[in-house]
Amino acid sequence: MQANVGTMDRVLRVVLGVLLIGLAATQVIGLWGYIGVVPLVTGLFRFCPAYSLFGFNTCPMKKSQAPSP
Repeated sequence: MQANVGTMDRVLRVVLGVLLIGLAATQVIGLWGYIGVVPLVTGLFRFCPAYSLFGFNTCPMKKSQAPSP
């Protein structure tokens, strides 16, 4: 598993996941709020299977990984 979730994307996923789980736990929203586990886990592991499936990558390339001319 190669990381494909960048820093800003990662922060947003974790915040959204925690927010949804918190709202579901306090019964502000229904049980569907526990779907927040998905963005939380993908943010923590820096890997999103959907990004791999569609070829997205929000991680910046390191200089050692830059394509040579």
